[in-house]
Amino acid sequence: MENENAQIALFEHFSIEPIHEKYAWRMCDFVTINTKRLQRYFPKTLAANLNPTLSQIFVEEKVREYMKREEFLFVLKDNESRALIGLVYIKELDWEKRQAELAYCIGYQYEGKGITSLAVDTLSKYAIKELGLKTLNIIAHKTNTGSVRVAEKCGYTWRKQLPKEHTPPNEAPLDMELYVLSV
Repeated sequence: MENENAQIALFEHFSIEPIHEKYAWRMCDFVTINTKRLQRYFPKTLAANLNPTLSQIFVEEKVREYMKREEFLFVLKDNESRALIGLVYIKELDWEKRQAELAYCIGYQYEGKGITSLAVDTLSKYAIKELGLKTLNIIAHKTNTGSVRVAEKCGYTWRKQLPKEHTPPNEAPLDMELYVLSV
């Protein structure tokens, strides 16, 4: 496996890198700035990064999981400011079935610029080519039109509705939509 400092992809305005300990402060900043965006669909990430100490623990755990191939967290980094602008997880890995789920979020200032689609497409190809996965899933709520657009733009097809799949904090369970990319 590549070095944890290895850049996965470099684009004009941003890069994709595996999570690394150096991102703890930036993770805390990202979560603080985007709390409202994260609270519904990324409550665990939000809760684990509410202050710099928690972020350090979170990032160290994600680096360990990455190195053990249990879960892969990638950061999207602005090339100019070096700020963390988004996250993409490759999670729920099943090595026997060679499948995983992608989950992603982008900072509000970077929404609608095609960054998420480019990152998800790049990391979907990475998951297939470098990790040997055959089936990738994206789970999105039908009202999260940005996430649905990303899934469709990246070649994922709607497969089925997952009843009561996700329970946001202080809300009733939500039915979610399953999008699948298979090779």
